[in-house]
Amino acid sequence: MLHPVLRGRIDRRILVNYRVDPAYLQKCLPAPFRPKLANGWGMAGICLIRMNGLGPRFLPFPLLGSSENGALRFAVEWEQNGQVHQGVYIPARYTTSRLAALAGMRFFPGRHYVARFQVEETADHFRIQLESLQLQLTVAARLAAEFSGSQVFSCLEDASAFFRVGAEGYSEALQPNKFDGVELRILDWKVAPLVVEQVTCDFFEDPHRFPPGTAVFDNALLMKGVTNEFRALSSFCCLLPPASQPQLLSYSEALTK
Repeated sequence: MLHPVLRGRIDRRILVNYRVDPAYLQKCLPAPFRPKLANGWGMAGICLIRMNGLGPRFLPFPLLGSSENGALRFAVEWEQNGQVHQGVYIPARYTTSRLAALAGMRFFPGRHYVARFQVEETADHFRIQLESLQLQLTVAARLAAEFSGSQVFSCLEDASAFFRVGAEGYSEALQPNKFDGVELRILDWKVAPLVVEQVTCDFFEDPHRFPPGTAVFDNALLMKGVTNEFRALSSFCCLLPPASQPQLLSYSEALTK
């Protein structure tokens, strides 16, 4: 999948992060991905972004205005060409932009579902509801003076470093056992801690997928007013023989079961 470098502005990005039992997280991942561990835990969550002014870098004007977007993401590692790579596996994205939803799996990696966002936001308080047929999420948070409460990361710098290396994101392609990728390159990376007053997410609260205690909210981080680029990554195929593939449903198939 090839597309020009896209540049835009992230008005607001919130990372809602869960610590997950690696054995249960692995069940959500297709080969060749495996959980990237932090202090013995797998990490997964939802990224909530308000994008603005997105368009090809070579144009002097953007093609898209403001939109609310979300992405379900898992921190992963995988082997490719004899090397270990790090990034995120993104089974689905959610957006208020119908154009972005149409571009999903055609001109931009991954499935994109149209969703409704309700946002109440001030300079230091945030309440976001994401509603779609595939995902229900509510998070209410405020800026914190310091990073605390995480059972995975001891300080903000450790959490920031872990998520910064997750810039390469891969998703299912239209062709079976193939993955398309994009790098979210943030040119002025800086995160701030959030205190979360409420968080619910039906994906992580499904007891059939994650029995009690296997997926627990851990921390949330905030970015505001940063410039970003989306850069296409080379697609790749899972080279494991079919008999070695885990018998997992795709994300879209699992939603209908």
